[in-house]
Amino acid sequence: MNTPAADLPEQQSTKAARLLASASELLLSRGARGFTVADVAKRAHVGKGTVYLYWPTKEDLLIGLVGRGFLGLLDDLIQRIIDEPHLARPSQFCPMMLEVATSQPLLAALQRHDDDLLGVLADHPRSVTLHHTLGPGAVISAVLPVWRRHAMARTDWDTDDQAFALHSLITGTALSLVGPDPGPGPAGDPLSVLGQAVAALVGPDLADEDQTRSAATAVIDFLSEGRATVLRLTS
Repeated sequence: MNTPAADLPEQQSTKAARLLASASELLLSRGARGFTVADVAKRAHVGKGTVYLYWPTKEDLLIGLVGRGFLGLLDDLIQRIIDEPHLARPSQFCPMMLEVATSQPLLAALQRHDDDLLGVLADHPRSVTLHHTLGPGAVISAVLPVWRRHAMARTDWDTDDQAFALHSLITGTALSLVGPDPGPGPAGDPLSVLGQAVAALVGPDLADEDQTRSAATAVIDFLSEGRATVLRLTS
């Protein structure tokens, strides 16, 4: 499993770890507009200047919180696929990705573009880059060719159109789970229904064991590259 980079402040300092935990609690309870560095320091029982030793600006701290959300998502997905390579299959991967992503409050807020919670983060260049790199659309665009090469998805459909259809399906399900107005839900578990819908959309999964392992490796490689991008933008 990929472990958090050793140079992340919270890996070297208990004060930095307390500051991150305090910042996350305050952001989720007050939103970015009611979030101050002074309040974070007070909640973590350190001086205000200590915050700036690790994060030079308030924005750096906020982006760091979003980055930790993405790192948690990526580490979880990578470990699950290492343990069970079949989870890289489309009908398994899409519900799993959505389940893990919606369990991360800041990632769920990015998905629904929650300005009240995120404030300036919603349109900040680094958070936008993260979403464009590792949001559902970017992930599907990256892994769909892997599925097609490994007999996990139909290839008689334009790749861009197929990716658009999958992205729309996943985004719609995500908004039904975390959106402000979820609306009526399915008769069964939404993630199970999503898996069935993905299977119907991409066509028969004909991959053998070797193809499954190869696809899993390719998906893990993509997720690991995404992890490096998160660290570059937020650490």
